[in-house]
Amino acid sequence: MRYTFSLFAVLAFIWLANSGLYSPLILFFGLLSVLFVILIARRMKVVDGESLPLHLWSSLPGYYLWLLRKIITSNLEVVGCIWGSLLPGRKPITPVSKYIPTVLRTDLGKVLYANSITLTPGTVSIDVGKDSILVHALTQDGLQELERGEMEQRIHKLAEGDASPDHDTATQPEAQC
Repeated sequence: MRYTFSLFAVLAFIWLANSGLYSPLILFFGLLSVLFVILIARRMKVVDGESLPLHLWSSLPGYYLWLLRKIITSNLEVVGCIWGSLLPGRKPITPVSKYIPTVLRTDLGKVLYANSITLTPGTVSIDVGKDSILVHALTQDGLQELERGEMEQRIHKLAEGDASPDHDTATQPEAQC
C-alpha cells in the first residue's frame, strides 16, 4: 500500500508541476487522471518495489550530482575530440563497440548503469545482457573509462546496497582523442 501512496504522491506532484492551472475543475480532472493511472498500474501489478524503488530516494540525489559532473566533463571531452579531429596532426575519432562485463545482478542496477552510460556523451548502451552491456563509444578511451568501473561501483552501491564489486580501479590517464 505504501507503494500506491508513493505513486500517487509522485504522479500528483508531476501533474501539478506541469499543469500550471489550479482551478477546481482542472484539479478534479487531474485527480481523476492520477487515480486512473494508479488503477491501471495496480491492475497490471506493476506497483511494487522494483517499479518504485523507495529505498533509493535518499541516495539518488548524490548519484545524480556525480552523474551531472560526469555528463559535463564528457561533453567537454567530446567537443575537444570533434574540434581536435579538425586540426592537422591530431588523432581522428575512431568509434568502437565492445561488451563491457558487469557484476550487477538486479534489473534495476543494470537499467541504471545502461542509462547512465547513454546519458554520458560519447557513449551509448546498445544491448543489456545477463553479464555484460554492449557499449558503442566515440573513442577507445571512452570504453577504457567504463572498464575502470567507477560508474558501475557507484551504481552497485546505490542499487544493490552491498560492498563494491571487484574491479581493477587503478587510475589511468584522462580520456583523450
